[in-house]
Amino acid sequence: MKNAFSRRDFIQSAALVSAAAAIPSFAQPSVETGRPSPIRLGLASYTFRTFSRAQMIGFMKQLSVTALNVKDTKDHLPIDQAGEAQAIADYTAAGIKLHAAGAIYFPKDEDDDIRGKFEYCKRANIPVIVAGDPVPETLSRIEKFVREYDIRFAIHNHGPEDKIWHSPLDVLKAVENMDPRMGCCIDVGHCVRAGIDVVQAIHAVGPRLFNMHMKDLTSFGSKESQVAVGDGIMPVREIFAALIDTKYPGFVDLEYEVHADDPMPGVIASFAYMRGVLTGMG
Repeated sequence: MKNAFSRRDFIQSAALVSAAAAIPSFAQPSVETGRPSPIRLGLASYTFRTFSRAQMIGFMKQLSVTALNVKDTKDHLPIDQAGEAQAIADYTAAGIKLHAAGAIYFPKDEDDDIRGKFEYCKRANIPVIVAGDPVPETLSRIEKFVREYDIRFAIHNHGPEDKIWHSPLDVLKAVENMDPRMGCCIDVGHCVRAGIDVVQAIHAVGPRLFNMHMKDLTSFGSKESQVAVGDGIMPVREIFAALIDTKYPGFVDLEYEVHADDPMPGVIASFAYMRGVLTGMG
């Protein structure tokens, strides 16, 4: 499957890249109407896992991105309360909104372990937990905390290597009869590598989709083929259209996992491309 729009359709010059990066991701306007786009773009902090919080904040200012899916890596959002409080203060001062946290892992079927992670997100006023590896047997216990804290729980699919959560459809089977705040985070790269049509998966999951991780691949069979969004074969426009059709209320977070020591060129290109697709969709 090829992208319907090539990068050169949207990025004709360095000036256009700068203009695209200057548009806040939460309010990408339509060329025709001037109204905000229903698609809100954010960043997964794992993209900058080798950089400090201060450096990441600087990068986000360059990108005009203010929505962050934060992870306890480096000092992005420390798990200890004092460190977390300082991080929250830094993000607030920079105008950055923490809309999700993760991936957070739940290896223990124990109240104290689970409660600690919900408290961590409550202190940061984070409404969505992106969960990495909960086993099905823990979900009924986790559901109780979802109800108590009113925090949505989004299980992240990890592709064919994952023993349980290959695709969003596996998540849906596990949570479809649970509290409506139990749902999934679709990682589009892992989804297609599991042999699942990501557009169909978005429609299938519907209101239980709480977070999206966006990336691109040149081969749906290779995890190592990740490239900047727009340089691969991910159906980005069709993904955005499906999210609009299903009235997805969350964020599409760029998770750029390659070139960890120098991610900004790929990150800039990815946001410029996604913003260009949204502009082209009108």
